[in-house]
Amino acid sequence: MSNNLHNELKKEFQLERMVLFSDAVFAIAITLLVIEIKIPEFDHKTVTDQQLSSSLGHLIPKFIGFFITFMLIGVYWTVHHRMFGYVTSYTPKLLLLNLFFLCFVALMPFSTGFYSEYAGKELVRQQLKVPLTFYVLNFCAVGFTNYIMWVYVTNPKNKVAEPAIDPLIAKLAKLRSFLVPFIFLLMLPVAYLTNVFFAIWMPMLIPIMTRVLRSRIKKHHSESL
Repeated sequence: MSNNLHNELKKEFQLERMVLFSDAVFAIAITLLVIEIKIPEFDHKTVTDQQLSSSLGHLIPKFIGFFITFMLIGVYWTVHHRMFGYVTSYTPKLLLLNLFFLCFVALMPFSTGFYSEYAGKELVRQQLKVPLTFYVLNFCAVGFTNYIMWVYVTNPKNKVAEPAIDPLIAKLAKLRSFLVPFIFLLMLPVAYLTNVFFAIWMPMLIPIMTRVLRSRIKKHHSESL
């Protein structure tokens, strides 16, 4: 009896360590985003409001990149929090998948800074594709790794979520986690084959497609009962 209790407490402690480490990576990644926005440097004796306003105007793409990626990382943190709300045990494979996921999350501040540096008029006017490609691939790596984790966690054979997750919740979580990076990935053929301007607006499809997907799955699930 004492050995079973000890094993359960040890398992709970190890799982808690993984969650706390994940939270720390998310927090650091979000904090590093703002470091990419450098404060304009002028001579304090001769600087004017016009110069400061102009320098802030040049930083607008960086602020936009900051807020967008802040929200994206925040969304993935809430998804990660929800996922591990179902997890009652862990395996070496889940630990490895989580590390890969956090690796790509930690890369987001750099890819955001790289993309924001050349965002705006330069990106569209010169049809710059490398910054967009790097940012999209980084986000897709986060999204598809998250999808693989959902597939692993929702599979009853792996016994990491007990009791087993409701099939409807599992299906919604997996399809939604796949849909988001898939739409981001579609930005690349649009950018390379048509125009970068059209590509950068494609993420606007995500909430629409997510709502359509959710309603279709719920309808199919209710009809099959």
